[in-house]
Amino acid sequence: MGEEASALPGGDPARGAPPLALLGLALAVAACYATAFLGDFQFDDLNVIVREPRVASLPAWWASLPGIRPALKLSFALNQASGLGLLGFHLANVGIHIVNALLAYGVLSRLGPRVPGAALLGALLFALHPVQTEAVTYVSGRSSSLSATFALSSVLLWLEGRERGKPVLSRALSPALFLGSLLVKESAIVLPFGLLLVLASFGPRPFRWRDALRATSLHFAVLAAAAAALLLAPPYRRMLELAFALRTPSANLLTHAQAVLWLAGQVVRIDLLNADPALPAAGALTAVSAARAALVLLAAAAGLAFVRSGWGFALLWFLLWLPPSGWLVPRPEPANDRQLYLALLGPAWLAGRLLAVSRARRVAALALALLLGIATAARNLVYRDPVRFWEDVVRKSPGNARAYNNLGFSLAAACRIPEADRALVHALEIDPEFVRAAVNLRLLREGEPLEPPSPRQRRCKAPAPDR
Repeated sequence: MGEEASALPGGDPARGAPPLALLGLALAVAACYATAFLGDFQFDDLNVIVREPRVASLPAWWASLPGIRPALKLSFALNQASGLGLLGFHLANVGIHIVNALLAYGVLSRLGPRVPGAALLGALLFALHPVQTEAVTYVSGRSSSLSATFALSSVLLWLEGRERGKPVLSRALSPALFLGSLLVKESAIVLPFGLLLVLASFGPRPFRWRDALRATSLHFAVLAAAAAALLLAPPYRRMLELAFALRTPSANLLTHAQAVLWLAGQVVRIDLLNADPALPAAGALTAVSAARAALVLLAAAAGLAFVRSGWGFALLWFLLWLPPSGWLVPRPEPANDRQLYLALLGPAWLAGRLLAVSRARRVAALALALLLGIATAARNLVYRDPVRFWEDVVRKSPGNARAYNNLGFSLAAACRIPEADRALVHALEIDPEFVRAAVNLRLLREGEPLEPPSPRQRRCKAPAPDR
């Protein structure tokens, strides 16, 4: 089957989109993320960016090659070289998210029968949902959003090349962009399977595996080459060895099923967004853990059975992009909000289609988008300073000893010593074997200074944070 004969039917090409509508989408995202510029470096940012010598400059980045996630590190090094400091990092992150909102519109407008306004609403809901703040306002969360930029560009060019009969787009530029996505974050490995899902849901009937695999062959070739390079790279081999030592395969499957359900809940419960949920790993098989796994498998089976329906596609896209390697490779952190970044596109597409069918529903959709935008602007403020950041975490995860330790560190750094003492004591009440909290408490009470000192800590003494 040639490229011209395999275009997806019923799309609403983005080239016909009103420019004012796309401008409105970009401005809406920019407005909701205006408060992101008040954010500070937090948690992982300190080790990944602030104290990471390999991204301190472009020569340092070059000298570190080959390494893990080189494209992501290059983006950080470029920010450092810009001289704009924290402002430059926020400008880049918000800009990436705006680009992704426009790319999401381009992709969604080419899927399924035309429903006027559906793609725009879907892209708006995708971009304004507050769960995305962890990939935008949380500076090191750029790994998810920048990887999505390359991935969405790859999908869009693949669709465009097939629609217009231009193989250079679908069979050259699209696989190259897929490689770029992998160089930012490994979770992009599922992109070729996502293309198969698009063909199975919206492609010509009957679905033919031979034609589908031919249409995605170069993407799978890139995937195979990247997997081989990954397995040959010593840093990745060490990471895999440490990962497989975390838990058994059966325990990991139960843990990942639990994480998937928790992440699904985050889409709805926007009041529970949590930068460090510290979900516990599942242990032995229990009735509860078995029920969770069965529910996830049942959802996947239902999506496959009804893959030609809108909700089947939305469900499978969502499940496909939730930390895909987590099914096979144990993760130290089973779940975090930024894992939802690209997965959210499936539910957003479905919501856009359901809400665009009538004027009343479109008004309701705009009201929902406004509510999400307000929640996003408010959520950005959690990243304003470390104390506020960790207070939000402990409020939502009261059993998280690490969060209480880091809250204690942040309070001590702000010279709120009595409160810091209480937070560290509480961390040890949760986990009496938590060595870092015990050391930090001793340092605090002995008046030992934080090493290395930072501007915030010059007026008082504080313990080191747990990383």
